[in-house]
Amino acid sequence: MRRRRFPSGFLFLCVLFFLCFKGVATARIYIDVNAPSAQKFNIAIPDFQNQGGDCPRLELSSELPGVVSNDLDLSGYFSPLDKASFLEGKNGPIKGKHINFKDWSVIGAELLLKGVYTCSGNQLEVEIRLFDVFFGRQILGKRAIGKLDEYRLLMHRLSNEIIERLTGHKGIFMTRLAFVGTATGEREIYACDYDGHNVRPLTKDKSIALLPRWSPDGKRIVYNSYKNGGPMLYLRDLVNGSLTRLSGRSGLNIGACWAPDGKKLALTMSHKGNPDIFTIDLQGKILKQLVEHWGIDVSPAFSPDGTKLVFVSNRSGSPQIYLLEISSGRVDRLTYEGSYNTSPAWSALNRIAFVGKTDGHFDIFTMAPDGSGMKKLTGDSGNNEDPCWSPDGRYIAFSSSRTGEYHIYMMNANGQTQRRITFEKGKQTSPSWGPE
Repeated sequence: MRRRRFPSGFLFLCVLFFLCFKGVATARIYIDVNAPSAQKFNIAIPDFQNQGGDCPRLELSSELPGVVSNDLDLSGYFSPLDKASFLEGKNGPIKGKHINFKDWSVIGAELLLKGVYTCSGNQLEVEIRLFDVFFGRQILGKRAIGKLDEYRLLMHRLSNEIIERLTGHKGIFMTRLAFVGTATGEREIYACDYDGHNVRPLTKDKSIALLPRWSPDGKRIVYNSYKNGGPMLYLRDLVNGSLTRLSGRSGLNIGACWAPDGKKLALTMSHKGNPDIFTIDLQGKILKQLVEHWGIDVSPAFSPDGTKLVFVSNRSGSPQIYLLEISSGRVDRLTYEGSYNTSPAWSALNRIAFVGKTDGHFDIFTMAPDGSGMKKLTGDSGNNEDPCWSPDGRYIAFSSSRTGEYHIYMMNANGQTQRRITFEKGKQTSPSWGPE
């Protein structure tokens, strides 16, 4: 007997009933993304139908829905069903009144996504329709047009439409990552789509490039490079391609982070002797010394409103995470568990991720800004380091050695749905998550 999941999806069904009564145009929230553990919904995504044109590209029949399926799987809210279980044959109807929803209900599908596409020259047109299987009603219909050779971007746009309709929040599928990769044998900075595809180099220094950080507007990246000697800080403009050295002072110029307004950066410099945290403007001019202490102070990260800063210091004898209130200069220690805590990152939803050492391994933790509510997200899977938040604060990208070599992974903010997303040659570490 097939197990029904109605009780666990009761809220989902109640909202659907309301939406069906009110009409498709009133669709709002189906999935509570703020729940501690979101219920995953089974979604069936059959191959899209080719509707002709002068460039058939038959392989897109499976590649287009494959992108959407991967997007929805990575979101952590859906479980795409195996196509082998589908009862409907190829080229089934795409309009609700002709679809036999029993064929989809009997295999456990709760949602059904149908699609068609047309190629003309270098132009691709895709139409998708999303259905609630239980009620047999369409809940989303969208058409999009884009360049054929950018079909993944087009499908990410449609995936965002699905997520926004079902959760009330924008999706992350058109965001980007920067990371350090060793594919050439040197450490260079690369960028890719959020899912690890479309990897392209941002540096070709043939040296050691480290710690990339996207600007809040996504138009610039700062990073450290040893190409001219010590670890200097560089700013690359991704719009015009220009490269500027922001800080080449003697000693350290490392670990820069952007202020939320994008007008200044905080970083560790040691030109005065001790490694302390300063702010500089986008011309490299020192604005203020934020932290001054005999200990080593590194890895700053601003709060979402820019009024506070978390950082790492060994002033207590081991690396621990501290909170600075910028206006008053008050510093409070946040972490007391474990002898090694580092790499803090502050999310748009006001949660701090960091790396802690437990049982000889590094793992990802999160906590509230006052140090309470600590939660371990990874474990028993190699070393897990370099956490960074998605722009919406609902996902974390990080590096992990769980396969023996470091690669980039992503997970939901609660630690669920951990997936590897980079498969390039060599190592991939130190991710930074940029906006669309």
